[in-house]
Amino acid sequence: MAHAARTAEGLVVAALPLDAASPLLPAWRELARDPLVENLFFEAEFALAAADAFGGGIRLLTVSDQPPEAPGARLLALWPCRVVRRWGVPIPALMGWTHGFSIFGPPLLARDEAAPALRALFDAPGHLGLPRRLLMPYLPLDGPFATLLNDTLARTGSRRADFWAHERGFLDPAAGRGGTRDAYLGAQLSERKARQLGRLFRRISAEAQAEHEIIRDPNGLAEALDDYVALESAGWKGRAGTAVAKRPREAAFLAGLVRSYGAGGRMRIDRLRRGGRSLAVSLSLETGSTFWFLKIAHDETEAKNSPGALLVERVTRSLLADPRIIEADSCAPPNFSLIETFWGERRRLAHGLIEASGGDPLFRPAVALEGLRAQAVRVRTSRSKP
Repeated sequence: MAHAARTAEGLVVAALPLDAASPLLPAWRELARDPLVENLFFEAEFALAAADAFGGGIRLLTVSDQPPEAPGARLLALWPCRVVRRWGVPIPALMGWTHGFSIFGPPLLARDEAAPALRALFDAPGHLGLPRRLLMPYLPLDGPFATLLNDTLARTGSRRADFWAHERGFLDPAAGRGGTRDAYLGAQLSERKARQLGRLFRRISAEAQAEHEIIRDPNGLAEALDDYVALESAGWKGRAGTAVAKRPREAAFLAGLVRSYGAGGRMRIDRLRRGGRSLAVSLSLETGSTFWFLKIAHDETEAKNSPGALLVERVTRSLLADPRIIEADSCAPPNFSLIETFWGERRRLAHGLIEASGGDPLFRPAVALEGLRAQAVRVRTSRSKP
């Protein structure tokens, strides 16, 4: 596999290791400051924090105006991916990096050079000796990236097939029925639901007043993260053995996010507390104007009082009051009522299998195999439901 090559348009494509000492980091951070579409999960700080826990085999597919190690090189595109043999046959694919904390897949593209950057990204496999089929999970089906992708494929004649189309809770105050940020929740919640939430808050405050805390100070984030880990460990994830506390590398990953995003003022932990005890805790990060609601845990012994819903309501009110936040992604599975009760919009997503520029004789079999895989997953999921 070649390390780097120059395309017919004069751009440089490369496949680079995920390395905390890489000279690429300043250009990577610069690219993430103003991309076509913000993607928290492909930012340098997030990726480096996740490297030990989830980064086996990850390479950074990049497009730049000069060789990426050259002083002053400008990065135009970056897509973390790995070569996978997903279908049990010798048809490898380039698959975008996802894991349990990373569920949004569009590459980082320089806003002012997005079209040539994406074309060069799809040219890269042919130049670098990589698989000519790209599996990009969690691609948005609406918005600027979706438009650019459709235009690029129409121009190049490359094929695309989508799998697992779904949607998740999303907050866009400008799109809400209320018309204004102040009126958003009033229009989103029925009078009955609003009264119920009020009763639950009064009931949960019967012993002592419950309070909503927002922690941004780096000195307080580590202690608040411990609260989250403890709540998660005491709940169903602890019983199932999937809690972060039982996975040291994932715990180290979250601690790394606290250090890197906390130092930059871009991490926030919300807590609903009563008498010095946390009843619900959420972890969130910010990129530019987007809020990413990463995880939430609650005290299951207080389930009758719905502490998770009470916390989400207060987080939502705080976002609506913050003009810096233009949109918020729930990072939640489809039909997750805890979020969708309060956030009225939906982010439409799908896993896209895309043919690299120049064609791929194995694309049609790859589509058939991915279709069979998706069907098998649906069957397993339906059988597991009560």
